[in-house]
Amino acid sequence: MKFLVDRCAGRRLADWLRDQGHDVREATEIVPDPGDQALLRWAVREQRILVTIDNDFGLLVFHHNEPHTGILRLPDLPAAQRIALTAQIIERYTDVLADGAILTVGSDRVRISAPHGRGPTDIG
Repeated sequence: MKFLVDRCAGRRLADWLRDQGHDVREATEIVPDPGDQALLRWAVREQRILVTIDNDFGLLVFHHNEPHTGILRLPDLPAAQRIALTAQIIERYTDVLADGAILTVGSDRVRISAPHGRGPTDIG
């Protein structure tokens, strides 16, 4: 899979994704920080799933109709826990991520906002 890892999601997560064989770019490749809208557009241009902790991307997608190619929003946890959650998400939800869904991971559930306006689904 192809990912764009936001600064807040961390280098360790980006490195782990690479070690798993994924194609990974990092927001840190651009200095200074280009902002959320530019990151989202970069992800779309390169057909990457955006991995972030930031919840502003939902506002861009749902209220400003910005296109996206999938977003994985992780909770603000230590890097090791983010990596473990990401491993579980990739294992369980590869198909919906590849389809461009937005997955918001909470402490006890995953909210899937499917592409093309199909609405959110909470999965425990």
